[in-house]
Amino acid sequence: MKETTKKDLIVILKVLPLIFALFLLGCAAKGPVLYPNAYLKSVGNEKASGDIDECKGNADAYVNSNAGKDAVKSTAAGSAAGAVIGGAAGAVTGDIAGSAGVGAATGAASGLVYSMFKGSEPNPVYKSFVERCLREKGYEIIGWE
Repeated sequence: MKETTKKDLIVILKVLPLIFALFLLGCAAKGPVLYPNAYLKSVGNEKASGDIDECKGNADAYVNSNAGKDAVKSTAAGSAAGAVIGGAAGAVTGDIAGSAGVGAATGAASGLVYSMFKGSEPNPVYKSFVERCLREKGYEIIGWE
């Protein structure tokens, strides 16, 4: 079994900032984009921002989210797939355990990154809730970004 070397640790330390940056990017929340109709023009952007925050707060209170469970599932699935692929590569190179460990770590990281990007997209029920709340106030929603 291969031991972790100083070179391996240097590579890991170089990759960690990239993973952290992807994590922050994945956490960026999306919000509704409003059409500049007569109501928006009459109340202004500051009031509209407050109304969006209010509607999002109500949606947070009433809509259940499975984002945490989905992230765990994606990470576990990525880890298992990575271990299998790493083990297969290790069978060829003669280091099954080491390659399986590297594969599992890589798979877990990719599963986590995937779930972070997916998690930044609001679920359809949440979006519908916010959109209805804003429509009832007089706004027109043209999309999310």
